[in-house]
Amino acid sequence: MIDFSPWDALLRRYVDDQGRVDYLAWKNEQPQTLAGWLSNLAQPATQLDLNFNEQLALWINLYNAFTISTILERYPIDSIRPKILGMPNWIAFLWFFSRPAYSFAGNRYSLAQIENKILRDQLNEPRIHFSIVCASIGCPLLRNEAYWPERVQEQLEDDVRRFINNPEKVRYDSQDKTLYCSQILKWYRKDFLKLAPSVQEYIRSYLIEDLPITSETPISYLYYDWNLNQRMSS
Repeated sequence: MIDFSPWDALLRRYVDDQGRVDYLAWKNEQPQTLAGWLSNLAQPATQLDLNFNEQLALWINLYNAFTISTILERYPIDSIRPKILGMPNWIAFLWFFSRPAYSFAGNRYSLAQIENKILRDQLNEPRIHFSIVCASIGCPLLRNEAYWPERVQEQLEDDVRRFINNPEKVRYDSQDKTLYCSQILKWYRKDFLKLAPSVQEYIRSYLIEDLPITSETPISYLYYDWNLNQRMSS
């Protein structure tokens, strides 16, 4: 069984309830703790027989931990896109997600591989789009706790509700009768259509407020903020 306690303790210390990360304090106080935990997980495993929920919790935690570790290595930066090693925006973006730089159990992975090949294709879990983060403000809020196999289903449901009921991510304008929502719901539309007849109906199923949203409701996608999800040390 993989011990997520070190990752959980770091999240509780350096992430607030709005998903903002105190990268400066994290880097100054515990620069090697996360790297050490990930290094231990990188060692070849003699046996790794995990059930579905164990795999789900593992790969979400790894995705988020790998992302945060990359930011910590290069902090201070303002965004994951510009000025990573002085590269142009689009090259930096591909570099961040596509390089097979992360090791687990003797194998190397990219963030794109974890997201698309494992979490989306193998585990077939659309809710991960509200749980994995790219360290930007436009992403889902980073939970200030680890995902745990015994709670991951509950945590994922909470993530979806939190995202869809956050007016910065999803909101309905009763004046122009338009649904404004994050581009995440556009980029991964086909995943949500596995669970609902339309993106609008998927959103409606998680709304706390009863709104007049149907499959015919016009959608307008919000600006995606790539600035870093950081908070300043007090």
